[in-house]
Amino acid sequence: MARRTKTAGAVALLAIALTVGACGGGSSASGSPQYIIGFQGPLSGDSQQLGINAIDGVRTAVDRANISGQLPFTIRLVQADDQGTPEQGPTAAQKLIDNPDVIAVVGPMFSGATKASEPLYSQARLLSVSPSATNPKLTSLGFGTFFRVIAPDTVQGAAAADYVAKVLKAKKVFSLDDKSEYGTGLSTVFEKELAAQGVNVVHDGINPTKDYTSQATKIISEQPDVMFYSGYYPEFSLLTKALRAKGFAGAIMSGDGSNDDQFVTQAGAASAEGAYLTCPCGDANSDPKAAGFVADFKRVNNGSRPGTYSGEGYDATNAIIGVLRKLGPGASREAVAQVFASVDFEGVTKRVVFQPDGEIVGSTVYVYQVRGGKREVLGTTAELIKA
Repeated sequence: MARRTKTAGAVALLAIALTVGACGGGSSASGSPQYIIGFQGPLSGDSQQLGINAIDGVRTAVDRANISGQLPFTIRLVQADDQGTPEQGPTAAQKLIDNPDVIAVVGPMFSGATKASEPLYSQARLLSVSPSATNPKLTSLGFGTFFRVIAPDTVQGAAAADYVAKVLKAKKVFSLDDKSEYGTGLSTVFEKELAAQGVNVVHDGINPTKDYTSQATKIISEQPDVMFYSGYYPEFSLLTKALRAKGFAGAIMSGDGSNDDQFVTQAGAASAEGAYLTCPCGDANSDPKAAGFVADFKRVNNGSRPGTYSGEGYDATNAIIGVLRKLGPGASREAVAQVFASVDFEGVTKRVVFQPDGEIVGSTVYVYQVRGGKREVLGTTAELIKA
């Protein structure tokens, strides 16, 4: 994908508007009513591309809504960078909470940052809709204003394990996680399902590092058929390079946190070739039904193509805009959070309707593979298992 990567200029272009205007019944400088939607996610740091993907989707939804001529108000966007870490999450959340004109938030994105931020959003009665946080426990912790438009890792982990056991026909799997909220959540479900299917599983955890040489040696010594990494693409790239350098002959695989073209770029096309990736998200670029979204996305984002979580960011934003349209000018944070539970519309990624705990209803998990230096969608796990 021809997307913006890690440059100061790219990050500087991320906000549609950083000015603080009136909202919830207020007016813009031109006198027209407006609402402000916040975005929280990693807009700097090693994994910032996933945040850029999502906010570009948010930006596309905001632009499309504003030019539609169908709203009795305008939408503006502000951002808060949490670098994808639990340490920065509360600070980023508080920045949006303290802006009284922010009516709802898309994000946080990463599970650790989400877990650390949601108590603040709940206390402020400010709706937050994550496009990507998948740790299964997040919807069971009592966060009263939290929703997500992506399936949890109870779904992705089980589907990935089914694919490994039934399609790759692995007898032994080395499962490695990065010890994060996301990584441990995914690996736990993945390993449990593999064990239920009689697959021998070796587990290990390692904090993100810049040198995976010794870890690669450890993995190879176990002679697994598949190595599955639960973490993010910067570390998966380094791990993959280390495994290839040592001649690992098994399949290399990871989940949605690694499902970005930056994995191929950072690992190198030769090392990344053949690697598998799973995600409870499809590729809008290859979906004929998403052609309108892709065209708008390119128009708004200087020709860039949608990436992982772009469609989910778009759907989360449109869900919020739909609630604002229903409530009209003058809505409160509390009203938006309350009405959001009844959202039901056909999004670009899926039908967006929620269970009482804030989980999205239904899910589909896709398998990608790097072929010829590019990520390609092989199909859904269900389709591939039946084939």
